[in-house]
Amino acid sequence: MRTMYYSPRHMQRWAGHQRRHLEGVYIPLNVSIDDEAYVVSALVPGIKAEDIEIEVLENSITIEGEIVGREHEGMRLVLQEQPSGHFERTIHLRAKVDAEKAEAEVRDGVLTLRVPKAEEAKTRKITVKAK
Repeated sequence: MRTMYYSPRHMQRWAGHQRRHLEGVYIPLNVSIDDEAYVVSALVPGIKAEDIEIEVLENSITIEGEIVGREHEGMRLVLQEQPSGHFERTIHLRAKVDAEKAEAEVRDGVLTLRVPKAEEAKTRKITVKAK
């Protein structure tokens, strides 16, 4: 039987992620990568573009915002399955990115963020010369 060891730092990060997931709104996302950039897509239905804040620093991206619950005047809520409240997701990437060239848009409830890799993080091909 194999024993797994998790460092205290790993457990702290995991516990922090679980706490945020339980306390706030969780927005699901996907992260894709190619030779040039990372693309992050997140489900943000009903959230206006101006209500989303994105921070890019070195190799991490933070997406933050607020989902406002909708109430009908003169009625009381008896079942709530739609999320409401603050959300925040931080993604740590393997390579540094170029924050100045990042682009984001919201379309049909999906946030798409394209962040190019920093020049020093891009893959380079090296030609081998015969002598």
